[in-house]
Formats: sequence, C-alpha cells, structure tokens
Amino acid sequence: MAPRWLSCSTAVFLLLVHITPAVTQSCYGGNPGIPGIPGTHGPNGNNGAKGEKGDPGEAGQPVGGKKGLPGLQGPPGRPGLKGDVGLPGPLGSPGRLGEKGRPFNPSNQQKSFFSYKREIPQAPDLDTAINFNSEILDLDEQFKGQSLTNGTFTCVVRGIYFFSYHVSAKSRVCLKLVKGSDSDLTLCDTSEGFLVTSGSEVLELQAGDTVSLQATRYNHLVTSQGSTSHTFTGFLIFPTT
Repeated sequence: MAPRWLSCSTAVFLLLVHITPAVTQSCYGGNPGIPGIPGTHGPNGNNGAKGEKGDPGEAGQPVGGKKGLPGLQGPPGRPGLKGDVGLPGPLGSPGRLGEKGRPFNPSNQQKSFFSYKREIPQAPDLDTAINFNSEILDLDEQFKGQSLTNGTFTCVVRGIYFFSYHVSAKSRVCLKLVKGSDSDLTLCDTSEGFLVTSGSEVLELQAGDTVSLQATRYNHLVTSQGSTSHTFTGFLIFPTT
C-alpha cells in the first residue's frame, strides 16, 4: 500500500515542476469540477499615444449630373417700384409734307354773331326783352351779323355761344339773361351814384332757341341820350353736331 502512494506522489510532483498546472487530475481518476463564476470586468485602460498624421487623400473630382427638366412657371411677382424718367430719345425724321390746303373763304364758314346798342329814351318794360335797336358795327354784307327781333336773338347755327352786355344805371341794376322762357342768369350791381356794369355767360343753343336780356323791377337804367351806354353782344364759339 505504501509503495503505491509514494509512486503517485512522485508523479504529481514531477508534473507540477515541468508542466503549467491547467487542470488537476485526481490520481484516483475522478470527474472534472463545475466551472467557476466569471469575474467582473477590469477598469478601462489609459489612452494610447497619439499616432502620426496620415497621408492626404486623393482630391475628389466634381461630377456634374444631367440637366433636369424645366420646372412649372411660378405666379407673377408683385409690381416693382416706378423707375426714373428716361432720357429724351433722339429726334425722329421729318414727316412728309401735307397736302396744300384750300384758300380760305369766309363766306363758306359757319358764322353767327350780333352786336347791338340801345338808342331808345324810354325805360324798358319789366320781364320783357330789352330792345337793342342799332348795330354797333357797319360791316359788308358778307360779314354782316344776324339781326335781333325786338332785342331777341334767334339761333340759326347749333353750337356753343358767348353772350355779354354793358349797361349804365343809377344806384342799382338787376338784369336777367333769358334762354327761351327760362331765366338762365341774373346779375345785380349797386352803387351810391351812377355805375356802368356788365355780365356774360356761355350757353349751348339748338337751332330755333332764343336769347334775350330782360329788366327786373330792381333797376334804374339811365335813359337820357347823352349818357346812355347799353350794348348786347353774342357770337358762336364753335358749332356742334
């Protein structure tokens, strides 16, 4: 029994000296034991030394893609600010000469006018056309104006007319310009003594319309021949169609 134990001890000792003990085997040939529980992780190690700078990489080459399709048209933008006035452009070429006009013949033109004065010593009746009975201008027949009928003008040429009057009065005067049967304008003037006053108006007339100057009850027209100055004038500014 003793020699067998001694031989086993010697064998074990030789194995411990020459071989790293990884697994202990029973001299009696038993089964391996259960693996132990793994140990905990150790702490992180320190950072290593900084490495050397690497070689530069190859330069990248830009790659252009294909042109895309046009996009949809956007909505109109807001109007911009008004720009400055530009410089004048160069003068254009002269135009062609026009056709020679026909000689002027005043007898062919539409005309309508009158200019009369009053040489009647009596005061005019109220609300009745004042009779201007004497022409101021003595013109040739082809230039002669239209006649007044008891101080009333009757339109022959349809158009725009200008009418004016001048009268002498004492203290006060109120006269009305009457178109047809309607009083179109009434003008008044006053003074402590004698006065000369005037009035005017532009009227649109149709053929057949009448215009007259009429006295109201608020007037003192001068009637003595030596100091009277009563005139009534009218003329066509331009005809209308």
